[in-house]
Amino acid sequence: MISSQLTTRQQEILDYLKEAYQQTGVMPSTREVQAHFGFASQTAVMGHFKALEKKGVIQRLAGKARAVVFPEILEREEIVDIPIYGSIAAGYGEDQEQHQEGCLSIDVTSLGLSRNAKSFALKVRGESMIDAHICDGDTVVMEFREPRAGDVVAALIDGETTLKRYVVKDKKPYLQAENDIFPDLIPARELVIQGVMVALLRGAA
Repeated sequence: MISSQLTTRQQEILDYLKEAYQQTGVMPSTREVQAHFGFASQTAVMGHFKALEKKGVIQRLAGKARAVVFPEILEREEIVDIPIYGSIAAGYGEDQEQHQEGCLSIDVTSLGLSRNAKSFALKVRGESMIDAHICDGDTVVMEFREPRAGDVVAALIDGETTLKRYVVKDKKPYLQAENDIFPDLIPARELVIQGVMVALLRGAA
């Protein structure tokens, strides 16, 4: 049903924002809205956002990633911004420093996360974890905590970073791929767990 306050297109955009948010726990970006509706530029999207904000159905937060929230969501204080530290190889380890590349706004309640958890996000590159349904292009939300056997972790192994499953055998930890064509990674010198995966977002960043 189209609100008397909104044009047909404004209602369609509002419905898309709500549906995408319910499915992923994050707001779609202006670029995603542009692609979904076939707008010629992101300027058109911003024009619709300004109109929706003026009518009080959304609220944009200055300086925040994917900064469109619904007033009732803002009141619940469930949206938390976590840093995105670039990408991580789900394949063979890579010698790569992680630098913050913006933030990801997530609904901690829908993902079952604690607001007080120390979390960060990484974009997945590679296919070594596909049997765990972690695919190239996905975004993983990680938490700084001690790993348990069986956790999916971001790890620094002998100076290279990778996303793998944390396995302990005979009290010795190593990293296991979830794809038969990739070998297990056994540390020769060091294995440092940088984070434990707590959520998976498909196409979120």
